[in-house]
Amino acid sequence: MELGDKLKKLRQENGYSQNDLADKLHVTAQAISKWENNKSIPDITNLVQLSDVYNISLDSLIKPDKKLQKNSR
Repeated sequence: MELGDKLKKLRQENGYSQNDLADKLHVTAQAISKWENNKSIPDITNLVQLSDVYNISLDSLIKPDKKLQKNSR
């Protein structure tokens, strides 16, 4: 799952609209949309804020899901 997909899923699971989340993070709804559509990525400050809003570790937010990783050996 790409970061944008994960961000969208978390936002929806937590009942936020893009506007609600944008207000919490002091960014535009367009920024949220770009993140969720993998057009851009949040900076480190926003990533930390997102992990706080969703009450998850920064690690679990940004690391790819283990089931999608393949051993290249």
